[in-house]
Amino acid sequence: MTNDNYIGVTTGTVATACSLAALDAILDSPDIACVKVETPKKTLDIIIDECKAISSSKAYAIAHKNPYNDPDVTVDLAIVSTVELLDKTDEESKIIITGGKGVGLITKPGLQIPVGDYAINPVPRRMIVKNLEDKIPEGKVARVVISIPEGEEIAKKTMNPKLGIIGGISILGTTGIARSMSSEAYKNSIVTQIDVALASGFEDLVFVPGNIGEKLALKKLDISKEQIIQTGNYVGFMFEEAEKRGIRKFTFFGHIGKLIKVAGGIFNTKHAVADGRREIMVAHAALCGVDRDNLQRLFDSKTTDDMMSILYELNVSTEVSNSIAQAIRERCKQRFDLDLNVILVDMEGTYLNNNFIK
Repeated sequence: MTNDNYIGVTTGTVATACSLAALDAILDSPDIACVKVETPKKTLDIIIDECKAISSSKAYAIAHKNPYNDPDVTVDLAIVSTVELLDKTDEESKIIITGGKGVGLITKPGLQIPVGDYAINPVPRRMIVKNLEDKIPEGKVARVVISIPEGEEIAKKTMNPKLGIIGGISILGTTGIARSMSSEAYKNSIVTQIDVALASGFEDLVFVPGNIGEKLALKKLDISKEQIIQTGNYVGFMFEEAEKRGIRKFTFFGHIGKLIKVAGGIFNTKHAVADGRREIMVAHAALCGVDRDNLQRLFDSKTTDDMMSILYELNVSTEVSNSIAQAIRERCKQRFDLDLNVILVDMEGTYLNNNFIK
């Protein structure tokens, strides 16, 4: 694969490479070390780890998704494609693509693939077809089975279980190339939560920052897991996508340490992008009448939990939390056509503000 440490390839590209190598093994020779894959962006040389003909009409190939400079759970994962040439009938497509062990099965509506099919996304499917179709002999059809031996275990670290994709990971990619530290693939994965929830008929949605927020929301609110949407750090992006889909009201629930940033107009809550928690807290405490010495104590605090302890001591915790929650609502109204119900909690799930609808 590429030697560039700053780019990698998608699971879709590796699956295509394996499919191409397996077909070549049937038609020519199983001794294949590298194949050229045409992606939507450019042609890539992909190294094949193993390729073997099982019979005169069937072969498999294995390749790994090589490391690149990105925290990707699918890096180093072995992807297998088994290709079999069958006699073509009038009803069949020239290429039949399906999933095997470790490739997830779609069980909920709202995704790019219909319920009951394997989670091999449209672009990887088109890549497989484009790279293989001209090589398939006349009168034959190629049955392509993509499998990922470790896929079921790896899927536990992804959004798949929440999205109703069971039994494995998804074969993804829109360009064939995975760029270092790119947020695009992650955004594409988290926004599907909204589509799945809407397709399943849920209206009262609850947006939370992440896993902790989800656990606390399930503990405190009378809701199902399917109603919960995790935003990650991309609060602004997820709210914009909600607005595009006609959603105008929902609950924004989570630990004050994350949600407080939105009160300051910070819609990407990643610490390296922006912080401002203590400045926002001090500003709202001052608006609620906290004196200068205690404002300094707040400013010198290391965490929002420490700040809340000071506010409890001063008996203004609810007033300040209400002020912050209202600021979050107003900031979101300024940027989006959204009317939020904001619920701030601590790590135990204790409500911090009371100006919300239960």
